[in-house]
Amino acid sequence: MIERRTIVFPHERLAGVEHPAFEARGVDEGPHLALIGGVHGCEYSSIGAVIRVMNELEADELRGSITAVPVVSMQSFQSRSPFVVPEDGKNLNRCFPGSYDGSYTEVLARSLFDELIAPADVLIDLHGGDLVEALAPFTIYRASPVEDQARALAVAFGLPYVARENPDTELGGMTTHAAAEAGIPAIIAEAGGAGRLELGAVTMLAEGVRNALRHLGMLPGPVVQREWGRMRAVGSFVWLRCGNAGWWEASVAAGDEVREADVLGCVRNLFGDVLEEIRAPDDGVVLFLTTSAAVGRDGLLLGLGRELAPIDGE
Repeated sequence: MIERRTIVFPHERLAGVEHPAFEARGVDEGPHLALIGGVHGCEYSSIGAVIRVMNELEADELRGSITAVPVVSMQSFQSRSPFVVPEDGKNLNRCFPGSYDGSYTEVLARSLFDELIAPADVLIDLHGGDLVEALAPFTIYRASPVEDQARALAVAFGLPYVARENPDTELGGMTTHAAAEAGIPAIIAEAGGAGRLELGAVTMLAEGVRNALRHLGMLPGPVVQREWGRMRAVGSFVWLRCGNAGWWEASVAAGDEVREADVLGCVRNLFGDVLEEIRAPDDGVVLFLTTSAAVGRDGLLLGLGRELAPIDGE
């Protein structure tokens, strides 16, 4: 059966915030999957994919169970707020596992962790480019004692790039980090961008979820090979920022593979003078790119995936 319900977390800071959710239970025993979207409320393709998967799911084919929440950051979604929660200006995906003694976003993170992530055997967290982001489709998993299971899940999901994130990076507090520390294999899958609901990206993410369910033995049949062929492993990330506020002109697009020292773009002042030229520090692929021409000092410009290698034999 597939039930539609509303989740209201008990903490007083979250009083009255309703999260529409799906609960699916198969006819046979199997893993329990937590499927979430809308950690960032303007990543609309991720939200659309959760809704599509659950509305197209045939419960009589399912083994195990799924708890699916299309939007976990309702305040961000309702306010059309990119990246951060308006209540306290914090990025929800930097706050996990959260704290009941913290700010609104930290309480929300703790509630989501305790009620959705911790009870699950597996977590799939769907994302996409936010209002001022374009990206190439990719999945992320965390280096951890359960990383072999998480990597296999990411490969089965089937997006063109699969990135391994190390614990010593600057990106703490993600859903995948908290899940891995609790011994739960987890991936983040990203497709779509620029604050648009892209039907192609919705399809890509929804098909990826179904592949993951086949990989887990929760749906019948083999993992379906994707049309782009061989996937590439990403060994590490580097985030490139500008030193000056100004006008950002990118010379590359999301998905472009570049060589060390290639010009990726420049930052100008509003007279059109070049303030700084941005070059690739290494060979790699542009996994995400800021699409806004207006950038602040130390503003994020793009994410470069490095140490690319083919994924064979999977």
